[in-house]
Amino acid sequence: MTGDAPKIRIDKWLWFARFFKTRSLAAKHVSAGHVRVNGTKALKPAQNVSPGDVLTFAQGKVIRVVRVEGTGERRGPAPEAQALYFDMTEKQEKIPANPKFEGKGRPDKKARRALDLTRKQDTL
Repeated sequence: MTGDAPKIRIDKWLWFARFFKTRSLAAKHVSAGHVRVNGTKALKPAQNVSPGDVLTFAQGKVIRVVRVEGTGERRGPAPEAQALYFDMTEKQEKIPANPKFEGKGRPDKKARRALDLTRKQDTL
């Protein structure tokens, strides 16, 4: 018996680590070529990963870079899943979804009241 590191399928690991809701979603993401293992595209969900491998993939609008720390035995609770990887993703500034009213677009209620007050004073 050699001292090889434990290995696990990449789709199974992504599901264990709670990056994808289902294992089939993880497999589709890998098959589409959206996951890189140590800089090379993983085209098969059956590709094995082991501790020390670096995975790069898109999750929503963020590119995630994680290092595999453990293989896991089950899809457990979130704290157990977070122990399976080290997140190397750079922190990004949070951009607000909608800019505040700056004279463009529809004013909010407070701005409409202020407009109404100025209009009433003009007519008097």
